[in-house]
Amino acid sequence: MTSVPPEPLEFVTYAEFGEQFFRHAVSEKRLLQAVELLSGQPIELGPTGVGPGRLVRLSARGGIGEASTEPVVGDEVGHVVQLPVDLGLQIDLGLEVHRFDARLDVPLVITVRAVSRLRVYLDVTPPAADDIRIDLQAQGLRASVVQRVAGFEGEVRRFVASYIARELEKPHVRSARLFDVGEAIDAAWDRLVDTDPE
Repeated sequence: MTSVPPEPLEFVTYAEFGEQFFRHAVSEKRLLQAVELLSGQPIELGPTGVGPGRLVRLSARGGIGEASTEPVVGDEVGHVVQLPVDLGLQIDLGLEVHRFDARLDVPLVITVRAVSRLRVYLDVTPPAADDIRIDLQAQGLRASVVQRVAGFEGEVRRFVASYIARELEKPHVRSARLFDVGEAIDAAWDRLVDTDPE
């Protein structure tokens, strides 16, 4: 019986190993699993005053959809995650109410950080209001007129940016952003050297 020769070993530097490890460990799939805690979260705003004198009342209700991501090219291991937010907006003028459908694209810049004691941390930069793209569709011609004069798009972007920033700092979300690699290695090693015949 012919034995199969072992695979030739290609030695790399510790730095090269570290970069390969980070880029493999924090894959697109794992990254999306870490941020999926935000997906499906309901969002509700108002009613709050907007426009000149804040006499117009704005209400919004909707939720966060399924995220997508793409890697950032550079020296650091990072990704840009796009969170889609769909909202139903209501503008109350006092005498009449107008409704809009809003689609927002919320970018999150996530950088993978090495932490002491063999841990990996997803450092998330919350979006600024100006980073958020918004697409408004008015329901009816008169609503289109209100859309032009009320100037409430900035208010919606600021609210969504503030909401996402608060969600990212919640304890269960912060814990999901920290991975204990040393603990995982210890557990894998224990399984490898386990001599229990069972």
